[in-house]
Amino acid sequence: MTHESNLPPQSTINVTENGNICILFGVKRITITFKNQTQLDLTHTNFSLNDSMDVDESNCNEENSTLTLKFLNVGHLKGLALRFLLVKSYYKQSVQNWFKLQSVQILLNHSVQATFNTSKIFAPISYSYHCQHVSSLQKYDALLVPSSSENSSRLWDVTFQDFQIQGFNIEDGEFSYAKDCATYFSPAILMGLVMSLILLLVLAYALHMLVHLKSMDRHYQRKCSATYFPRMKDNYLEDEREPLRGSGQEFYELRQSEYCRLSIQQCASVSH
Repeated sequence: MTHESNLPPQSTINVTENGNICILFGVKRITITFKNQTQLDLTHTNFSLNDSMDVDESNCNEENSTLTLKFLNVGHLKGLALRFLLVKSYYKQSVQNWFKLQSVQILLNHSVQATFNTSKIFAPISYSYHCQHVSSLQKYDALLVPSSSENSSRLWDVTFQDFQIQGFNIEDGEFSYAKDCATYFSPAILMGLVMSLILLLVLAYALHMLVHLKSMDRHYQRKCSATYFPRMKDNYLEDEREPLRGSGQEFYELRQSEYCRLSIQQCASVSH
């Protein structure tokens, strides 16, 4: 087992087995605290090549990969190490293999001090996994969860900034396309969706009002037309009567025969 590290420029480590790179790990900053006291704070600026990191206890196979980072002469704690367990699983729903970061452990002199389980750190087997913060702290969404409230895991906290890892299907010694932990509904995306929904509602309301106004306009046009308001029968009959004058007397004759409901005898009596 051999390893290469160039943490100052890129903060990356690779582990090789039988001449093949089997694990890639990248990070910008590692912070470890115990009882709220910082025990380790490494960044790409203060971690130099003079500081050694031992990964000889790491191992890889087709089903799982274990990355063990042992820090030598770094921080206040001696013999400090971090262990990452990656496992491969097949999911029928996606019809492909995925890998998952099963757990992260903090060790002191080969003794496990804290174990953090994970449930959201996973990616397709041909991808790497990336997250801006992988941490046990709530302010970073606590992707790392203490395995038990009864052991010492609750006393420890660990945070990785700009975290990236890949334990399978590594090609050309570089990280594959990264599945990012950023949710599809981040605050910015949610705000954009809300604004889009508001604009759609305003547009729908405007269209509704436009259609309603056109309908009201047609309605009032019908009311104002002459055919919509029929004349009263009496007024209509008055308009239809035509004065006849003769022998000093005035008579009226109806133009429309349908309004005359008088019999022949009645009409004859009227003429006299």
